[in-house]
Amino acid sequence: MQVARDGAADAHPRSASAESIAQWLSTVCEQLVSQERNKPVVSHFQHDGCDLMAALQRNTQRAASTDSSVLILGETGTGKELAAREIHSLGSRSAQPLVTVNCAAIPDTLIESELFGYEKGAFTGATSNRIGLIEAADGGTLFLDEIGELPLPAQARLLRFIQEGEIRQIGSVNSKRVDVRLICATHRDLSALSAKNAFRQDLFYRIDVLRIAIPPLRDRGHNVLAMAEWFIQQHAHRLGLPVRPLSENSAQQIAAHDWPGNVRELQNVIERALVMSEGSSLTVNLSRGPTGPAQDAALMTERDQGGSTSESSETSGELSLEDYFQRFVLEHQDSMNETELAQKLGISRKCLWERRQRFGIPRNRRRTA
Repeated sequence: MQVARDGAADAHPRSASAESIAQWLSTVCEQLVSQERNKPVVSHFQHDGCDLMAALQRNTQRAASTDSSVLILGETGTGKELAAREIHSLGSRSAQPLVTVNCAAIPDTLIESELFGYEKGAFTGATSNRIGLIEAADGGTLFLDEIGELPLPAQARLLRFIQEGEIRQIGSVNSKRVDVRLICATHRDLSALSAKNAFRQDLFYRIDVLRIAIPPLRDRGHNVLAMAEWFIQQHAHRLGLPVRPLSENSAQQIAAHDWPGNVRELQNVIERALVMSEGSSLTVNLSRGPTGPAQDAALMTERDQGGSTSESSETSGELSLEDYFQRFVLEHQDSMNETELAQKLGISRKCLWERRQRFGIPRNRRRTA
């Protein structure tokens, strides 16, 4: 059949009854869920003999074996969301949804309606009922990234949900019971924020049941090279490119680099090397430091005018992270909205806005027909 040649897993006659189609769909869905459950889980945290990473892997496995709340701590870019995904995928709720919420990316005025949902007519613009993200995670896992940025009113409502296992939509007088496993993450010191009354102490104690600290890349020793090799495999497969080893000089640079951007920076460096490097091995250049806003603006101006800076950047075969960000945004902002741009870059919308301000890249508001 043509559909089989096109990659379909199964097919059903078009003339079949509605009851037969429903039964067939149920069977196919059960098979897919079973396949997903039996799929081997590949750890995002390669330890390669690194004691810190081996301990992290053990801790994520222990956390996955329970339904207790988890608080993941670590600098920006260390892989907190990867840890949350691994805990979910190894746990008993792996076949259920994992709903991720970046608390820093949602405006304070919208965070409660996003988390708890609302009823029609609850406020101006509420033209229909809408379930919240907590209810969307019912039966599965809710991952609250950057929970330290959650405003105090939303913290109070979240605390009630954790204590009672119930939510109440905005504008509703009725509560709903939900079954959700909670994982939170932050790069901030929540105990210090609690001391300043910037974060509810009772909420802190509720979410800080199992604590997992992710070490920064600079503390992982030779494990950085193991992670680089793993990213080469992953990104080469995703991009449809051949897997090539790192050159000896590049491996030395990676091992010696401080990695202020942590895992996210390493991913970008590897992806850039896969795309830009020529020859049988991958070449990276980490000797250049980040440029300031003035230099970035000058670089963009010269690039737009076909100046020498752009040419030298092209011929060198390397782009700094700042160059890569600017080029990607300028090339794709006509065809993508802000959410899509942020997702492709692996950052939040708030971070995208801040970098636009830093580099002087105005937001291009697409016209609607």
